[in-house]
Amino acid sequence: MSDFFQNGVVTVLHRLGQDNLPQLEADLRAYAETNPIALVLPSLFAELSRPALRQIVATLRDVTYLNEIVISLDKASPLEFRYAKEYFSVLPQRVRLIWNDGPGIQDILRRLESCAIDIGLAGKGRGCWMAFGYVLARGRSRVLALHDCDILSYTRHYLARLCYPIANPNMGYEFCKGYYSRITDRLHGRVTRLFFTPLVRSLQKLAGPQPLLTFLDSFRYPLAGEFAMVKDLAWINRIPGDWGLEVGVLSEIHRNCALRRVCQVDIADTYEHKHQDLSGGDPNAGLLKMCVDITKALFRNLASEGLVLSDGVLKTLQATYLQGAQEAIGRYEHDAAINSLRFDRHEERKAVEVFLHGMKLATESFQNDPLGVPMISNWSRVAAAVPDVFSRLIDVVENDHQWDPTAAMASVS
Repeated sequence: MSDFFQNGVVTVLHRLGQDNLPQLEADLRAYAETNPIALVLPSLFAELSRPALRQIVATLRDVTYLNEIVISLDKASPLEFRYAKEYFSVLPQRVRLIWNDGPGIQDILRRLESCAIDIGLAGKGRGCWMAFGYVLARGRSRVLALHDCDILSYTRHYLARLCYPIANPNMGYEFCKGYYSRITDRLHGRVTRLFFTPLVRSLQKLAGPQPLLTFLDSFRYPLAGEFAMVKDLAWINRIPGDWGLEVGVLSEIHRNCALRRVCQVDIADTYEHKHQDLSGGDPNAGLLKMCVDITKALFRNLASEGLVLSDGVLKTLQATYLQGAQEAIGRYEHDAAINSLRFDRHEERKAVEVFLHGMKLATESFQNDPLGVPMISNWSRVAAAVPDVFSRLIDVVENDHQWDPTAAMASVS
């Protein structure tokens, strides 16, 4: 059972009392009459062979309040795309796959680039953006929910609790962020508890009160990949195309959404998914890559808010962060001890050293290029620049849905 403490400036919706899933789902079926819900699932083709996605699909078969499910599929060949269509065909809802590597989507991306639209790099960020565009193009859903496809502990509670604050018209929220405990026999979530939170609090020490930093520090799990929002935010929010996705999304919400319309919800007693390697020697992989991208996203969003990140501040920040992270290790060691959890102080310290290295790399990159790779343009701008983009997107997705690569290759032979 969760506590009921309200921390920070963002409303917290806790898990209190007995299991109320039947009531939540009954309410959601009623709310979905006026606030139809779309679920977006960004997925690599490789996820289809893993147990987490099989469990997610099996669970979604019993969810009756969804209006549509959109899977944004990356790194799939034609035959793999066909397999993916069959894989998801067991779902009873209206399901469409966006084949991001297919010729139709690639043609749209080239058209957007020719019109000076920033489309970002291939990856989760762009995949989410394409799925949002498709939901907006159809205009049949008013609520968009998103979660990853690597959740090993997935249940119907996750989705119901994530959607409820946005679908319920009596609450008035426009954006909801999921949070949860990352524990098994030990504490997980190293990037959040040993990197992001100490980094944000170190910046607060050096820069003083900053609304964006206060906002970010109010989230129980700011790097969680689960959120839901009204479709209007999908129109105007820009999206990063790297591991800075969550920081970029929250920064856009801070700019575009009234604080009283933002909440965070406890969606699970525990949460388990695949764990990334530290990859301390490879800045293009693992948690090192993640913290580099997160740091750059944070610095650039703070700079856009008018905060001056001078050379002196950035150098001092490294020492301030290291001290804060070391203190955090001690706190979490005590937390693990009172709960009889395993805790390896050496491994925790190694993680902090990798994160500090990533922060140094990100600082150098930011100083050399404060703007960096532009965020993906919002759909409001895209639709203004390319008025027929939505009709093109619907045509491509529907054509891909009907297309059979085996038959096409047979006709050629």
